[in-house]
Amino acid sequence: MADKEIRQDQYDIELPQSIIESFARFLVPEIRKYYDSEQGQQEFAEWQGAQEKHKK
Repeated sequence: MADKEIRQDQYDIELPQSIIESFARFLVPEIRKYYDSEQGQQEFAEWQGAQEKHKK
């Protein structure tokens, strides 16, 4: 368990807010394009179905 904590600490980095916002400005439109596509809508519907099964 302690080994996992050490590995996790190795990858803890702090990014400036401006870099996070820049990445989000790039990524959000791409995610929207994907979910607007036929494949994205199909996969989202499958995911929703799986979520309903887990609720029951």
